[in-house]
Parts: sequence; structure tokens; C-alpha cells
Amino acid sequence: MSTTPISPVSAEDEAAILALNNDHAAELSWLEPERLSFLLGEAFYARRIGALEAFIMTFDQDARYDSPNFLWFRERYPRFVYVDRVVVAAHARGRGHARRIYEDLFEHVARAGHTLVTCEVNLDPPNPASDAFHAALGFAEVGDAVIHSGKKAVRYYVRRLVA
Repeated sequence: MSTTPISPVSAEDEAAILALNNDHAAELSWLEPERLSFLLGEAFYARRIGALEAFIMTFDQDARYDSPNFLWFRERYPRFVYVDRVVVAAHARGRGHARRIYEDLFEHVARAGHTLVTCEVNLDPPNPASDAFHAALGFAEVGDAVIHSGKKAVRYYVRRLVA
């Protein structure tokens, strides 16, 4: 497993994050530079591993965010942290980065007094590797939805942390 440091995302990281995000737009959704800057400003937890081998961006229930997935959780849970996007660069896969960044997130969430971490995984197009990964981390399915005028179907997951 890698020991590459996990660091807070800074403004200097934005161009590289944008490129990595948009390389994976089918899984994550395309971002424009201004939208990324806004979202990072709203983020509860945004971290990177190394020289952007991986990154994660999350929001708590108070974020000004209009994603249909985030809003699905907001309608159902009074307090939560929503994992909006996680991506590992192709050259850095297989090093345990996704697991490490989630474990760091869980510690941060617990220190902040939250007990619920939420996320969604594509159902159509399917993403069985992500489904299996989230199940292994203790996430349980709590619902699904068809979004973006029927262009995408997602499965919703929740992981409860011990208080």
C-alpha cells in the first residue's frame, strides 16, 4: 500500500484536478473551471494524494450544491457527508489510494461529529467495480434514481460510522 501523502486541495491544484476530473467525465460529470472553483469552496473535505494521483471532493448537508444526487440525500437525511467525486489517475491505480482516501475521510467525518457518509454509483452505465468497492467499505444501498432526463441511472449508498 502506498504511503504517498494525503493533502488538502489548494487553488494551485485546480487545473490538474479539472483535467483529471474531465478525463473521467462519463463517471463523474464534466466540470468547467469556474464550477470546480465554486464546488471546492463549498466542499466539506477535498483532498489529493501526491502530485494528484487521486482526489476526493465531499459536501456536508449545508453546502450550496444543486446536484440531483446530493439533493436526494438532503431530502432524506438531516446531517450527512456526501462523496461527490473520487478519482484515481490511471497510472496510480492498484496502489490502495481510493481505500486510503476514504479511510482518511471517515476519520475526518467522525472528528467533525458526523455519523453518515453517502455516495452514489452509476447503475446505467454500470460500474460493478465501484459497487464492490463501496460494499467492501461497509456502504449499504438505500435507493436509486434515474436522473438527467433519463440519461443516467444511479444507486445510492450510505455508510454509518460509529458515534
